[in-house]
Amino acid sequence: MAMGNLSTDYQEQNQQAEIGASICNGREILLQAFNWESHKHDWWKNLESKVPDIAKSGFTSAWLPPSTHSFAPEGYLPQNIYSLNSKYGSEHQLKGLLQKMKQCKVRPMADIVINHRVGTTQGHGGMYNRYDGIPLSWDEHAVTSCTGGLGNRSTGDNFNGVPNIDHSQPFVRKDITTWLQWLCNTVGFQDFRFDFARGYAAKYVKEYIEGAKPIFSVGEYWDSCNYNGHGLDYNQDSHRQRIISWIDGTGQLSTAFDFTTKGILQEAVNGQLWRLRDPQGKPPGVMGWWPSRSVTFLDNHDTGSTQVHWPFPSNHIMEGYAYILTHPGIPSVFYDHFYDLGDSIHDQIVKLIHIRKQKDIHSRSSVRILEAQPNLYSAIIGEKVCMKIGDGSWCPDVREWKLATSGHRYAIWHK
Repeated sequence: MAMGNLSTDYQEQNQQAEIGASICNGREILLQAFNWESHKHDWWKNLESKVPDIAKSGFTSAWLPPSTHSFAPEGYLPQNIYSLNSKYGSEHQLKGLLQKMKQCKVRPMADIVINHRVGTTQGHGGMYNRYDGIPLSWDEHAVTSCTGGLGNRSTGDNFNGVPNIDHSQPFVRKDITTWLQWLCNTVGFQDFRFDFARGYAAKYVKEYIEGAKPIFSVGEYWDSCNYNGHGLDYNQDSHRQRIISWIDGTGQLSTAFDFTTKGILQEAVNGQLWRLRDPQGKPPGVMGWWPSRSVTFLDNHDTGSTQVHWPFPSNHIMEGYAYILTHPGIPSVFYDHFYDLGDSIHDQIVKLIHIRKQKDIHSRSSVRILEAQPNLYSAIIGEKVCMKIGDGSWCPDVREWKLATSGHRYAIWHK
């Protein structure tokens, strides 16, 4: 379905009973509650001590790193997926953390890594493509033929170096659905984040969501933005369309991380704020076309942290949050920005979250872009909040608007 020509209230026409209540509500605020180095720091205990602050700050959901046994300490090479002892801590510590989150009404989001799985035993072709001797034993038919198994060809992109799971096999889908139900009903997770969602067809995500019934889901559909010889293209419509097509493939049951907005925003804050208005006068990312399915963010454990694959410019962090925390979509804050950059940044982000909640800015709030110049962007959101970023001088009618907060190169007003 081509979304580019449809209005941003397209999703209002959906039958709300068929999609998650949280997606309909549109008032989620997420925290990515880890980084690439977290496995070194007794993480479940560390996080448990921060849960009251996470709740008080206004977050509805905290995305946790992969909690099951993994061949790599970060958790992204799963093996025995029914073992809850990981480098982040023991099963006992994890359950203590989840209990604390339940008490504080912060939903735990599980990182669902089901594109690939490290084998335990050599099988067909001498490759480690069997899963013997552990719960959820599979033979080589669970592995795609593209990555050394006896299954079918992949329904998505290959994740090289490890066996990729063949989701076209009914027994695989049945076992994964049972495991996801266990994560929700027994372990206590409530939300899902789907890792490397490009690796398998979106229709399987739909089936898994329908089977396990998480409250909220978000997919990592990450591919490269469109660049030319001089840098980032102004028009990123084909990039946001690919993400939107994936969301559509999930039966609109999942949101997706808005990599388009990230790519544009981190160029824009470096003196190119004109990029923040598309040719139709809308925000230029997924947020501008389908805001109720757009999860906006500045960085994650891959783009930032110690991996720094595609980091947001560190001297513009607060401009970035002033943008995503006042705009439609579903904003997500990165642990490193919230907890590792000092009390001032932490408190400024909390202030923005509280303004968003007080003025009831949500995923479908309207946006009226007033200025999009190289050094100035300003907009009115939901007719309740007015904001500017950049070093250009600008303010709204002071008879109508009152300054709510301001900082380095940003200011927010409200009525």
